[in-house]
Amino acid sequence: MNNDSSSRIAASLKQWISAASPGAKLPSTRSLVAEYQASPVTVQKALQALTAQGLIDSRPGVGTFVRAVRTARPSDYGWQTAALRPPSSALPGTSSTMRTVPNDAIWFHSGYPDRELLPERLVRAALTRAARGDAALSRPPAAGMPELQQWFAQELGSATPAGITPPTPSDVIVLPGSQSGLSSIFRALVGAGQPLLMESPTYWGAILAAAQTGVRVVPVPSGPDGPDPVELARAFRETGARAFYAQPNYANPSGAQWAPGRGGEVLEAARAHGAFVIEDDWAHDFGITSTPVPLATQDDSGHVIYIRSLTKSVSTAVRIAAVIARGPARERIQAHRAAESMYVSGLLQAAALDVVTQPGWQTHLRSLRQQLQSRRDLLVTSVREHVPDAHIELLPKGGLNLWLRMPDGTDLPRLTRECEDNGVIIAAGTDWFPAEPAGPFVRLNYSGPNPGAYPEGARVIGEALARQGQAATSSSLFSHRPRASAAS
Repeated sequence: MNNDSSSRIAASLKQWISAASPGAKLPSTRSLVAEYQASPVTVQKALQALTAQGLIDSRPGVGTFVRAVRTARPSDYGWQTAALRPPSSALPGTSSTMRTVPNDAIWFHSGYPDRELLPERLVRAALTRAARGDAALSRPPAAGMPELQQWFAQELGSATPAGITPPTPSDVIVLPGSQSGLSSIFRALVGAGQPLLMESPTYWGAILAAAQTGVRVVPVPSGPDGPDPVELARAFRETGARAFYAQPNYANPSGAQWAPGRGGEVLEAARAHGAFVIEDDWAHDFGITSTPVPLATQDDSGHVIYIRSLTKSVSTAVRIAAVIARGPARERIQAHRAAESMYVSGLLQAAALDVVTQPGWQTHLRSLRQQLQSRRDLLVTSVREHVPDAHIELLPKGGLNLWLRMPDGTDLPRLTRECEDNGVIIAAGTDWFPAEPAGPFVRLNYSGPNPGAYPEGARVIGEALARQGQAATSSSLFSHRPRASAAS
């Protein structure tokens, strides 16, 4: 009953407020109690409701007043146009892989593994231990925790053959994720306006980092076996480039792993032209039917700048990676890192080190290999059954992605839109080409949530693609239909 009374009082006061001028003082609580024959508590509830609606202001010891109406005016940021000037380079937009989509959708677009593929128990325990230790309160060295530097160096060194000097911990710079490392490397070793050779297709984040740093990207076509060494040498020679960005193992987006011997040929071309190979080993932990051997294991003269990330395999919340470089190049990269971020969170470094040094880490990687294989095979089977017109470029031996070549003439924006309308999120391949796309491609990630929905997702893609084919056929038939004569 009190609620009904307070609502009645509030409605009555609203009428009074609408006729009053801004700043007008409302009757006192005692007066309102007498006027409405209600308790003080009921009147206070009515006043609180009006205050919450922004109609009145209460000033303790003074009274309650009609709130002055403030008309919102649109913000004018026009001055920033003159202050910012034209952008130095056109930055590509954020990739569709970073979109947040409804949980009930079928996710093929994301570039990150589902949490069921992560070592959740190890991560939670590691973060708890790290929070209790000194890392939670102290500043780590600029190049990283010595113990973590040593782990990265030993991991690469363990795969280095006899006769080649393995890296040392002092060659390692710990990064807050590999993305920021790419920006620093491009700035330090290439420089704005200078050419950077880059596999095509390639990781969209590397394309973004190149645009952000102002380097001039020169695409080098790369297929299932890697780039053509002859074409790479020609690109070095014609452009004068001093760096080549590449993913020798399980490339994003294609899943390609360079053929045996290809790494040596690429490295020879780089040595001949006094250039660097920037090796992005983002998928090192995602081997399925092969074991990745980094190109950096073949080089001890500083030509390979090696990037190794733990973000996707440990946890997306533990953004830790490292760059291993030797000689003056390492010092130059470290100087750029210091300007961008003085150090990496010691808490995250300690947690990452804890995870990868636990006995359960290797057990997790063995299980992960099996899970990725079953997911990959299920997606491949589903695509072959429901999207027969799509060509699977290769069966990836590792990584997280399946790269599909769609029929020529496929309208990718329409395809992605129709799939999304039916609850399936895919990523058009356009984002992974540093220049014009070589054809209509789609990247499907097989590490997302709910793999049991892969057949249904493939069915939706196949039906959307079939509708495009039917529309094209109808249009072609109509355009070739003989016109009726004027006499008829």
